[in-house]
Amino acid sequence: MNNSQQRERRERLQRVLQPMQTRPSFSAEEIKAACLEDSPAFVTRIINQLADDGIIEMDRTEGRMTWRDEPAKFKVDAWIDRQIHGGQITQTPEQERPRERLVRLGAAQLRTAELIAILVRTGRQGESALQVGERIANRFGENLAQLPRQGHAELKQISAAISEPAFCQIMAGIELGRRVAVAGQDQSAEKIRITSSLIAVEYARRVYARLVEDRQQEEFHIITLDTKHQPIGHHQITVGTLDASLVHPREVFRPAIRDAAAAIVIVHNHPSGDPTPSREDRKVMQLLSDAGELIGIKVLDSIIVASTRSISMRDEK
Repeated sequence: MNNSQQRERRERLQRVLQPMQTRPSFSAEEIKAACLEDSPAFVTRIINQLADDGIIEMDRTEGRMTWRDEPAKFKVDAWIDRQIHGGQITQTPEQERPRERLVRLGAAQLRTAELIAILVRTGRQGESALQVGERIANRFGENLAQLPRQGHAELKQISAAISEPAFCQIMAGIELGRRVAVAGQDQSAEKIRITSSLIAVEYARRVYARLVEDRQQEEFHIITLDTKHQPIGHHQITVGTLDASLVHPREVFRPAIRDAAAAIVIVHNHPSGDPTPSREDRKVMQLLSDAGELIGIKVLDSIIVASTRSISMRDEK
């Protein structure tokens, strides 16, 4: 497409978008009547593209469209650029590209779609990384907390551009953000001391919120504590069904010895949502308590986190 063709297409798009932006809601027929220079089919394509991009919502019952956000916030020029240049970020004005905007404005100023686009890095023919980000951001909307629970297949259904590397980059970015947030909470709050089962439960439920939310498989972790019972570190021991034959004291206490811990708190989840201790839970607790007595590292408690509630096994005795 040469410059003359690009200019003509830009003018056509602007003609169709202008009457839309003056209305909080509109029908296709209203926009077609306001754009007599352009074919009804062209107007329909623009409306459908805006809906696909999550910029407007269609009420098929009443046949009207409404803006997801205030029309004045819609970045018309940036959207038109994407239509003209086939959605390729390299063709978008440099100041509008996600990475350049992050450097210039800071990550906090970027839209969710732009942050996802940076993680995706590259799109595919006809669909840029930014368009992939728009699709994912629009799909989850206010339910962004659901994004970490999606598998590769689920995200690939939203966009075929989500390759395995792109999926891994998205999930790694989410997990890094979660860990930074937890570390920030620990540093900003007064250093906690785990002196009761209630404090242990509250602390475990906050730090291991992901285990409550994911509800996919059982995981076994320990919290190492110093002589004042203040947390030193968090360590994952196993992933999978809890079994005394798999949770060997050597694997559990190795990180505790490395941390020079005086005590540990065990944490594991019940994906079923029911925190009631099983026979195997009690067997593991006893095994590790006995081993801890021998090596001088006390097992203070074993916390089971679940969606309904979390419990202390010390309290359940």
